[in-house]
Amino acid sequence: MMTGRMESVRDIPEAQVGRRSAGVSVANVSKSYGAFKALDDVSLTVEPGEFVALLGPSGSGKSTLLMMIAGFETPSSGDLLVKGIRVNDQPAYKRGFGVVFQRYALFPHMTVAENVAYPLFRRGLRGKEVEAEVAKALDLVALGALRNRLPAQLSGGQQQRVALARALVFKPPLLLMDEPLGALDRKLRQQLQLEIKQIHRQIGSTIIFVTHDQEEALSMADRVAVLEGGRLQQFGSPRDLYESPASAFVADFIGETSFLPVVLSPAGTDINAEIAALRIRSAIPIERVLTRSTSGRLAIRPENVQLRLSEDGSARVVESAYAGTTQVVLVEVGDVRLLSRSQMTPDRQLFHAGQRVEVDLDTAHAMVYPIE
Repeated sequence: MMTGRMESVRDIPEAQVGRRSAGVSVANVSKSYGAFKALDDVSLTVEPGEFVALLGPSGSGKSTLLMMIAGFETPSSGDLLVKGIRVNDQPAYKRGFGVVFQRYALFPHMTVAENVAYPLFRRGLRGKEVEAEVAKALDLVALGALRNRLPAQLSGGQQQRVALARALVFKPPLLLMDEPLGALDRKLRQQLQLEIKQIHRQIGSTIIFVTHDQEEALSMADRVAVLEGGRLQQFGSPRDLYESPASAFVADFIGETSFLPVVLSPAGTDINAEIAALRIRSAIPIERVLTRSTSGRLAIRPENVQLRLSEDGSARVVESAYAGTTQVVLVEVGDVRLLSRSQMTPDRQLFHAGQRVEVDLDTAHAMVYPIE
């Protein structure tokens, strides 16, 4: 489970990680606003130098958790520890963390360099030391040539880089980012995602990054914490979340998933799953069956659904989309719909709406959850 995280942290020089990063422990933290519980008994540990994404839909509690770590909110119960020290009641300005929000909050009357220098002035630094640190921070985000411009003279992406440089210039042990790329277009988002990952490797700071974008979380973070309804659903590497989701919610929220009703029965070290709608009986590894009932919901990814033309096939093609290197096909079996995605090759046939097909499932990578 820890493979992706440890490989990434090892890429940062050991001395740099120890000097500039902070471990964070969230222990049984809850947050209530009157009768509403925004966070409910959340526990997780972020290792020094790790890049962790807090992922979830609107109202899941991810931003509330980040705001508590930053010091802008106080837990109703539980403990927050940074470098092993309890910080529940420590004000934000004493924590010394870098914070970047979706709204850049740049001072409009200050130049780029002056905006970046502001945290250093607040800490009592002056003169050449400030100039040197500002130059390093602007070089890190590739904005050295724009140091004398005002925020109004910059694009949205450039303004976000200034906000990032300002958060990094005082070398914080922990960088907190609350949906910092949410206001940018897709191409610019992808560009800045890569740049932030590269900066993380260079500086060694611990990063906690809030997003509602599954692709963004999986592509950027060493580990991802999935929240829903104020509760932690799963905390693991991107690969763990995609290949072995701990609940039907995570399976549905991360990537694309089709659900099928199944009848279950023991079969040695496996579990037999009978899918009546597809006239299929298939073995599923017992560790991938998360219910003790004789019935459940089978979750399967589109790349594990194969189709073949058949005049008396059990499924009907509802729609298909050719996307260059792949073909995505939606099929219907009774009141159940399945998504299939396959790589295109010169000899691969295209499917069309109305065709009958047989469906084959690679259930070795499927999951089975309780019926809710």
